[in-house]
Amino acid sequence: MRIRLVGSLTAMLLLAGSSFAQGQGGGKKGPGAPPMRLMSSAFSDGAVIPDKYTQAGQSVSPELTWTNVPMGTVTFALLFHDPDVALQRKLDDVTHWIAWNIPGTATKLEEGIKEGATLPDGTVQGKNTRGTNAYMGPGAPANAPDHHYTFELFALDTKLDLGPDASRADVMKAIDGHIIGKAVWEGRFHRLQ
Repeated sequence: MRIRLVGSLTAMLLLAGSSFAQGQGGGKKGPGAPPMRLMSSAFSDGAVIPDKYTQAGQSVSPELTWTNVPMGTVTFALLFHDPDVALQRKLDDVTHWIAWNIPGTATKLEEGIKEGATLPDGTVQGKNTRGTNAYMGPGAPANAPDHHYTFELFALDTKLDLGPDASRADVMKAIDGHIIGKAVWEGRFHRLQ
């Protein structure tokens, strides 16, 4: 009786393993696609952001590149913000740059994107905290610890029907339910004097 029970259990485990290997529905599935990755040649993930890209320098937007774009991506949305402000001073998060309708075929944003509501490729730049349709470099004060500035890139299955005066809240509401991939790159900064 015991041998029969062990044999039946072994057969069940082999059958379950075979079903798992083939995936649901019996079709074979390979390994999942790797997650989308966001990178910058300007600084390493988690490193100090060079002055050139901050308010201590020229406030130039850094080059951003990405890989492993999910199938079905129509556009991208990008948010660059300073969440530490909300944590340290109980104020709203600071929006340093927001852009959407970046073409789904794009794999990078060049360094030094100029101010303007709409770029030649159809990308829309929203308003930063200062009210300009542009990149705003980090500017944490010297008497503060490093702030963690975060680039978030969202792969979307749609194009957003929003103009350049849309608020960050409008954009985040519009992308809800349309995000098929996300990647993050972070840098640290505070002024030295």
